[in-house]
Amino acid sequence: MGKIKEALKSVRVKLFITLSFVILLIILFLIIVNNVVFGQFYLFNKTRALKSVYITVNNYYNSSVDMDIESELEKIAVQNNFDILIKNNQNVSIYTSNKDFFSTLGQMNAMSNGLYDNTGEIIEQNEDMTIRRIKDTKNGITYILLSGVLDNGYLLYVRIPITSIQESVKISNNFLYLMAGFAILIAAVIVSFVSRKFADPISELNAIAKKMANLDFSHKYRITGADDEINNLGKSINAMSDKLEKTIKQLRDTNIELEKDIEEKSKIDEMRKSFISDVSHELKTPIALIQGYSEGLLENVNTDEESRRFYAEVILDETNKMDKLVKQLLELMKLEYGKREFKDTKFNIVEVEKEVVRNSKVMLEEKQVDVQIKSSDEIMVLADDFYIEQVVTNYLTNAIKHVEEIQGLKEISIENVVDVEKNKVRVKVFNTGKNIKEEDITRIWNRFYKVDESRNRADGGTGIGLSFVRAIMNNYENQYGVMNKDNGVEFYFELNLAI
Repeated sequence: MGKIKEALKSVRVKLFITLSFVILLIILFLIIVNNVVFGQFYLFNKTRALKSVYITVNNYYNSSVDMDIESELEKIAVQNNFDILIKNNQNVSIYTSNKDFFSTLGQMNAMSNGLYDNTGEIIEQNEDMTIRRIKDTKNGITYILLSGVLDNGYLLYVRIPITSIQESVKISNNFLYLMAGFAILIAAVIVSFVSRKFADPISELNAIAKKMANLDFSHKYRITGADDEINNLGKSINAMSDKLEKTIKQLRDTNIELEKDIEEKSKIDEMRKSFISDVSHELKTPIALIQGYSEGLLENVNTDEESRRFYAEVILDETNKMDKLVKQLLELMKLEYGKREFKDTKFNIVEVEKEVVRNSKVMLEEKQVDVQIKSSDEIMVLADDFYIEQVVTNYLTNAIKHVEEIQGLKEISIENVVDVEKNKVRVKVFNTGKNIKEEDITRIWNRFYKVDESRNRADGGTGIGLSFVRAIMNNYENQYGVMNKDNGVEFYFELNLAI
């Protein structure tokens, strides 16, 4: 039932019903006209033909030209299917096209004073002629009969059967019924064609409109043929689709920008909170030391100059450490929250490693260990040399602090492994010593996390060196990490080779 209702709403079905209804109305109109008007029109034409015959025959007898009147009358009778009878002044038949015409008139007893009596329906009448519709009861045929007096006094009778009119109307009606059936069948074919031209484009426009409602603007109406209402509608929908797509894209872009702004604000707020928390946590000890030594100076706890100088040096040292810590935290925050732009250049990573080793000479001598660089002399990479130097420095400093003699071996080494297929170089920094506990391998990259809490403040560092490495590598989206070896620990990071 639902499908039937849906079909009745279809444009094609509506077109078919409308067109069929119009055809039926036209056929009905033709049938009514055929029954009502056709008979009258036919009768009018035949009456006019009879009057024309009267005038023609009268002219024949009035003409001075010698002619064969009977032959001419014969032609008129045959061509028009007329029965013609002419009588002279003595009521004697001088010409008849049908021998039964005179006897039929006598048998009907329809003549009076040489003319038909008043029986029958008078169609038209004047001084010279009378036209009646009469019926022959013997054969059941209805005629139109003209009876008139010619100028020479002869009597003229002309008749034509009109029973064929009713037959013609009946045949015509039957033909119209047949044509109505054919017309409806043809209408179905026409509707099928018309539906392709009108209904299909409307369906296509409807489908496009539905997609637009779902924010899908990929489909456009194909303009075909001349400009008409449907094509103009298609152009309007295409224009509306383009404008909506552009507007929605602008709204999306604006929304993305707003989301970025909100995310940026959130990051800044998070960075601010993290910075305040970290600074508050890490500055407690140096502030307490500075406060304690400052109070000692104020209260003259030690009166000798050397003690005063020691107190002042401690205060200065802690102040420098605080300054360094705050600067490192600010730099780390910028790296972690994407606020630092890298200036990538091509440089030799081996030279950077050698420079870092030279800068760490004092620490290496204190630990009585040398650094072996296991690499070729030149490996060109693409990165920011300043930050990569920080990574190498942090790894090497960390290795120097934790290097120990294991099974008679005390070693720090830097090895560069090139992977041409991946276009990467892996920098490995190894030191002999104790392995890192499994639970600490992921924690060491966090800010201020120290594996050995027993280390003193002098050589323990700030605890954010590995956090620098993580932040820098995350910005480059390169791998980094640490692995325990049989006799030590190996830290690594990767860089892109310069092409």
